[in-house]
Amino acid sequence: MKKIYFVRHGESEGNVGLYVQTPEEPLTKDGIKQAEVVSKRFSSLPIDVILSSPEKRAKMTAEVIENNIKKPLEYSDLLVEFIKPSAILKKLKKDPEVKEIKKVIKANFHVSGWKHSDEENFEDLKKRAIDLLNYIITRKESNIVIVTHGIFMRMIVAVAVMGKELTSHEYWKFFVTLGMDNTGITILKSNDAEDYADASAWELVTWNDHAHLEEYNK
Repeated sequence: MKKIYFVRHGESEGNVGLYVQTPEEPLTKDGIKQAEVVSKRFSSLPIDVILSSPEKRAKMTAEVIENNIKKPLEYSDLLVEFIKPSAILKKLKKDPEVKEIKKVIKANFHVSGWKHSDEENFEDLKKRAIDLLNYIITRKESNIVIVTHGIFMRMIVAVAVMGKELTSHEYWKFFVTLGMDNTGITILKSNDAEDYADASAWELVTWNDHAHLEEYNK
C-alpha cells in the first residue's frame, strides 16, 4: 500500500497578478508562508520522499518542505501544470485575445483530438495523469509527498476515481466543482490492483485539506 500526499503549490505571483501565469512564476511572500505552514503538517509523518513539478512555484514550495522535513527531493515533468497555448502566456488576463482563445478552447474541450495550437488538450492531460499514477506505483517508497498544480490535480483525482475510461464530460464536473486552495492537501491511498489507472485502484482519503491555513491566517 502507498499513501500519496498531494500538495498544491503556495500562492504564486501569477495567481494574484494581472498576467497569464507562466512556469517561471515564483511564490509570493504569502505563498512562502503557506509553504512553511504546510511543511509542519509533514514533520510528524513517516514521509519517504518528495516529488515535485519543476515549475518555479511548485519547486519553491517543495524546497521549503524539504528544508523542514529533511527528506530527498526529486523533480518530474509529469507533474507540471496544464500546458496553456503559448499565445496567451505573459499577456493580460483581460486581454480580448486571451479571452477569445480561452472561449474557443472551452467551446471545443469535448471535441476529441481538438487543439487551438500548442496547448495540452483533454486527452494529453488524461494520459499524463495515467502515466503519473502508474509511475508512482513503481516507486519503492510507501509514503510520498507530491507538489503539483490545481488543474492537473483535478485530473489526477478524476482518473483515480473514474479510471482510464474517464470522459471529458466527467472530468469537466471535477474541474468546475472541486475547489483547491494553495497548499491544500489531497491524499490518495493505493489498493491492490493490476492496473493503477483503473477505477478502484485508489482510495480518495482527503481532498483539499487546508486546516493548516488557519495558523497561517492568524
